[in-house]
Amino acid sequence: MPNFLRLVIAFLIFAGSIALFFFGHWAWGILGILLALVVAVTFFFNEKMLIAQWFLRKENMDKSELWLGKIKNYEKELLQAQHGYYHLLLGLIESRKAPMQSEKYFKRALALGMTMDHNVALAKLSLAGIAMAKRNKREATMYLQEAKKADKNKLLAEQIKMMQGQLVQLDKTVVQSRGFRR
Repeated sequence: MPNFLRLVIAFLIFAGSIALFFFGHWAWGILGILLALVVAVTFFFNEKMLIAQWFLRKENMDKSELWLGKIKNYEKELLQAQHGYYHLLLGLIESRKAPMQSEKYFKRALALGMTMDHNVALAKLSLAGIAMAKRNKREATMYLQEAKKADKNKLLAEQIKMMQGQLVQLDKTVVQSRGFRR
């Protein structure tokens, strides 16, 4: 359902609720206003995205992917502010199946923009992990530094420290493997 249609429906329900108040049906009017609010909120937060996020938090990737798959044309169904989050969720789901394939989703999410800093940090941390898997130390270091800057509330501080430790281990394995070749 297109987003503008949700606002029209919410306005019609709200107008009907006002009419119910006018005719003295207070209980039905209050219920109508609550329903209008729920419909209006789905304009800003798509219900399919919310359900997909809920299943992602429960670590049920199959159902999360199913709900994201129900969004046929994300450009029409979602607000422009949600496009980055849509690609972030796709990247998180894809990273469980094929980590190297998820890089394009994370880069697209960063290009489209996200308003919450911890989500930007999560995308950059994921890109750092992919760069480490490709043995690209410079890119991994850059993404880790950017993730550290974006993580202002220190929600991902432990994961960033762990990744930095793995980056040091990556240096040691490269030095050791060069030593064995001689």
